[in-house]
Amino acid sequence: MPLILPSAVEGSVIMESLVMGMRALPERGHPWRISTRPRIDRVDGEIVGLFGVFDGHGGARAAEYVKQHLFSNLIKHPKFISDTKSAIAETYNHTDSEFLRSENSQNRDAGSTASTAILVGDRLLVANVGDSRAVICRGGNAIAVSRDHKPDQTDERQRIEDAGGFVMWAGTWRVGDAGSTASTAILVGDRLLVANVGDSRAVICRGGNAIAVSRDHKPDQTDERQRIEDAGGFVMWAGTWRVGGVLAVSRAFGDRLLKQYVVADPEIQEEVVDGSLEFLILASDGLWDVVSNEEAVALVKPIEEPEQAAKLLLQEASRRGSADNITCVVVRFLPI
Repeated sequence: MPLILPSAVEGSVIMESLVMGMRALPERGHPWRISTRPRIDRVDGEIVGLFGVFDGHGGARAAEYVKQHLFSNLIKHPKFISDTKSAIAETYNHTDSEFLRSENSQNRDAGSTASTAILVGDRLLVANVGDSRAVICRGGNAIAVSRDHKPDQTDERQRIEDAGGFVMWAGTWRVGDAGSTASTAILVGDRLLVANVGDSRAVICRGGNAIAVSRDHKPDQTDERQRIEDAGGFVMWAGTWRVGGVLAVSRAFGDRLLKQYVVADPEIQEEVVDGSLEFLILASDGLWDVVSNEEAVALVKPIEEPEQAAKLLLQEASRRGSADNITCVVVRFLPI
């Protein structure tokens, strides 16, 4: 059901929202990478609304972690009301650090190769996982009887990508880490603060016009590319522009091996909530890949019910052939 904020909210609006998630065309067959999080709270006597879309890569862990912890950390920040922008920026980075620590504490990197030889009568069976190796000498010749398993091998890379993972260069080819984008909207009184890392996007309709209130973070943007290169990284074309030839976003939570280049520093934009602000759309790139800002606003504008508006956006993106996960949050501001 839609969430209705009480009329005690400061300013001349109440808000209703609906979070809709659609997995009709999930990337690589894995529908669980995207998380959404609506939340209504009272902080220091102020009613606040918090909404977000978190689009994971390399598995669901990062998106789920950020969904569970980002807003909880934010409303506990001592400056959440008095200096909301600083609180958001610090909380994004704090939550990112917490996630990376949680990954380390759970020994996500623990593992072992195995190269074994089993002799059964006159049969020698060699089994191998990883890059240990078995070599025999037959008739004076060295013969490898196992294959090193490396992430950049065509079949291995395909298997990893089909399972929702990715392969990246970090001194050598490695299986990539879990990470997540985040596009969040925080309503505090008559202030709407949008914070973003990655390529999920926030768009508002104000006075009938579509206005992007976040910027997609892509590695080929001049400032992003310069930041990455100044940190010792590189950007290259691999189907699209990617950090280290692997990751198609330049900011994200997680991504430990790329962390010095792929930061979780949010860009924050503030809007005044007044009678001209009609609604907000938060959505993953599965929508924006095939639907423009103006088209999305035009689709939502005549529909009063957020649920129906969100469904229509999802259906339209699917109809246009979006090949990625599609998740939308529609927040409508109602004059009172």
